[in-house]
Amino acid sequence: MAGMLAARVLADAYTEVLVIERDNLTGSTGPRKGVPHGRHAHALLAAGHQIIEELFPGLIDDLVASGVPAGDLAQNLRWYVNGRRLQPAPAGLISLSATRPVLEDAVRARVSALPNVNIADGCDITRVTTTKDRSRVTGVRYVRREDGNTDEEEVAADLVVDATGRSSRTTAWLAELGYAQPPETRVKVGLAYTTRHFRLRTDPYGTDLSINPIATPDNPRGAFFPKLPGDMSMCSLTGLLGDHPPADLEGFLAFAKSLPVPDIYDAIQDAEPLDEGVTFRFPASVRRHFERLTAFPDRLLVIGDGVCSFNPVYGQGMTVAAQEAMALRSQLRSGRAPDSRRYFSDIAKIIDAPWEISAGADLAFPQVEGKRTLKVRMANKYMSKLHAAATQDGTLTAAFMRAAGLVDPPTALMRPSVMLKVLRAPSN
Repeated sequence: MAGMLAARVLADAYTEVLVIERDNLTGSTGPRKGVPHGRHAHALLAAGHQIIEELFPGLIDDLVASGVPAGDLAQNLRWYVNGRRLQPAPAGLISLSATRPVLEDAVRARVSALPNVNIADGCDITRVTTTKDRSRVTGVRYVRREDGNTDEEEVAADLVVDATGRSSRTTAWLAELGYAQPPETRVKVGLAYTTRHFRLRTDPYGTDLSINPIATPDNPRGAFFPKLPGDMSMCSLTGLLGDHPPADLEGFLAFAKSLPVPDIYDAIQDAEPLDEGVTFRFPASVRRHFERLTAFPDRLLVIGDGVCSFNPVYGQGMTVAAQEAMALRSQLRSGRAPDSRRYFSDIAKIIDAPWEISAGADLAFPQVEGKRTLKVRMANKYMSKLHAAATQDGTLTAAFMRAAGLVDPPTALMRPSVMLKVLRAPSN
């Protein structure tokens, strides 16, 4: 997604955009090897929806017309915290119950239709090429994986954007070129998703798009149970710090039964299993601080998970990548090639808020290692109170979803009108 969104904004500024993709995309409509999390529940946050609609007008309507369920993020999703439902209320933010492959396919179709975009799939980047003094990247070398081919090809480029995600080799290339490594911040969460698909015998949703018990320190097991088109449902169970949901059906059902609300277990206990369980492990959130480097080769950028890989339970990855693409577009509109250091400075400001939300919330779990500043401790105590108050006041649910959806800044939850409701709410 980061690569497709980058290609979309680059197409407005460059004569030709070449997307070099590891996976074979021809005929690909399902989960891909290069997106291991693609088999599990995904979310494009509200801010992401707004950017997607700006870059691809009509795409959201097309998905809805194709049968993808849609509704209001705070009104049509069933959110639970510690077994209590957050009161629903309209937030004016659309939520699509689209799987990652469906959303990705829709975006890729729009990007590949652009006349100056070409996609070379089934290829592996081997290294970047540079000027003799290594101050500027001039292109890449890559291998087409056809019939065991190992011959390198070289393509010259005015700009190279690394959108290869968590497996990004930019840090290795920096070392090879004699540049310093970016400092890293890690928050080890030991997370795992296990997902199964079911054909349900009854409808547990009603007008809701998904049933989502949020993991908390008191109830660290969570789930995402979105409604999909037709009579199929996806159930993604989540567990932290090594408490991973089993893949076998008996263990999967037992884990679902242990959730603080019965809705999901009641729906799947007698449902028809449609596949085997698949598990995805996510050891740690990682932020690479490229913005702190004092030197970086010109004409090379990194976008998406290669810069910051967020705990996926917060659904921030695709949306932050979309925001980074818009930051890139802003630089491109100057008519000059993007300045690498300015770009990394710009996207660091974008990353700050979602990182504060997700990494800070993970530190509420006592077993998660990390520095708990006074700000983090106070924020987590306040958020616990806000969640409790939102079980009685839907306006607080809407305010929380607008901040979690990256539409409003986290500071919006500290507005006097919001704080007054939180502090006045009964404690039970």
